[in-house]
Amino acid sequence: MSLDAELLAAHAAGDISALIGLYTLASEEAETEVAKGFYLTHAYVFALEAGDPRAQRLAQELHAQGRL
Repeated sequence: MSLDAELLAAHAAGDISALIGLYTLASEEAETEVAKGFYLTHAYVFALEAGDPRAQRLAQELHAQGRL
């Protein structure tokens, strides 16, 4: 299954934990800085909303990219 298909399935299922992981992975695999920031921001927002401990690391990555 492609990453896009996994993201769609996680959205459909409301699987927030999977969405955080998949958006983080998408950020790591993205080819442009804009795409990296887009996906990482989504991962961060889902992590914040869920109170997920990954939010702190995601915030640090966004800060390092100059996006937070």
